[in-house]
Amino acid sequence: MMALPPGFLISAPASGTGKTTVMLGLARALAEDGLIVQPFKSGPDYIDPAFHRAAAGRASFNLDNWAMGPGLIAALLDHAAGADIILAEGSMGLFDGVARPGALGHGSSAELAQLAGWPVVLVLDVGGQAQSAAATALGFARYDTGLPFAGVILNRVASPRHERLIRLGMEQAGIRVLGALPRRGDLKLPERHLGLVQAVETPDLDAAIAAYAGFLRAHVDLAALRQLAAGTARGPAGALPRPPAQRIALAQDAAFSFTYPHLLAGWRAAGAEVLPFSPLADEPPPEVDLVWLPGGYPELHAGHLAAAGRFLSGLRAHARTRPVHGECGGYMVLGRTLIDAAGRPHAMAGLLGLVTSYETRRLHLGYRLARLALPMPGFARGQCLRGHEFHYSTILDQPDPALAAVADADAAPVTETGSCRGHVTGTFFHLIAEAQS
Repeated sequence: MMALPPGFLISAPASGTGKTTVMLGLARALAEDGLIVQPFKSGPDYIDPAFHRAAAGRASFNLDNWAMGPGLIAALLDHAAGADIILAEGSMGLFDGVARPGALGHGSSAELAQLAGWPVVLVLDVGGQAQSAAATALGFARYDTGLPFAGVILNRVASPRHERLIRLGMEQAGIRVLGALPRRGDLKLPERHLGLVQAVETPDLDAAIAAYAGFLRAHVDLAALRQLAAGTARGPAGALPRPPAQRIALAQDAAFSFTYPHLLAGWRAAGAEVLPFSPLADEPPPEVDLVWLPGGYPELHAGHLAAAGRFLSGLRAHARTRPVHGECGGYMVLGRTLIDAAGRPHAMAGLLGLVTSYETRRLHLGYRLARLALPMPGFARGQCLRGHEFHYSTILDQPDPALAAVADADAAPVTETGSCRGHVTGTFFHLIAEAQS
């Protein structure tokens, strides 16, 4: 058993309460104080870890108790070696998860906090209430008596009087207040339809994070937080995900960026060469064993991609003899046509018959369990994979053989089965881990 550095989990009653701002500000403030901060993200989020890295100066990894077994989570926790403190950011509300358990749990942030022994710091939006906020905090503190609960950080406090009233209620409920953040309209990261605008696209990100750190330092008891940090020993580490090939061309730019950090870490740890290239810069894939197109925002760049002749011809030439795989946005680009939000059709690579549209948006969101009907790079027919789907596109045509039988977390079949044609495969779900038997 290896002892983890002490840490805590930043969570909230719901999305949109400001926990990402608190996470980034705390990470930067503690790093400015000379601590080595190891960030993690609860659940399947492929945008927040890049912001964590910008704030802490250290790679952040997703920890997902629905998709990942104990060996993989333990291996990822090993990345905290040498750190002074761990900060983990929750997803959605603290106890939110799916109805049926997965590999280790239902996917909730609370389960992750219990697994690692991290006390929970609850970010509470107190707009429109005063002493009643304590009832919410008390409910979260007592909902699961096995959950370590450190206290609350009040967000969007309207005035000193407002803060006094809230603190009075918290004192009566026995809830510790670790900070009170005044309401400010300028401390907000830009968003788009899949969440935050990506870190590499966010203007003046470092200055914004520095402002968060100053704001948190002025209004949060950092010394108390450090004293409350705790953690347990982790179990035996398993293997990181294996690379699907030795030399992998990975599309990386503003249209293709949704790759989970633990996958790339596993590929590189096993000795694979990961060679990035940019379809938006009209770069053809380099000479490799496998081309991997991750998800991203191809719908925002559909015209540009359709005109990227060198990229498309290079991709087609590779696919004649060697494998290509696309996830979500990458899958759409491998298809025949992508229709943008204005209803304009754009010809894509045509390596699959898939036709997708953003003209009528419909959210597809949730965990996915896939049993492969055909092999895909790195996995044989019959293997089970755990992943996550999050997009707004609609399938108009999916004529190729189904890659997998895909179900949601409730075991209900979904129509996004993925496709296979020759050396080309694609899925709408983002791979997280192989399902353990």
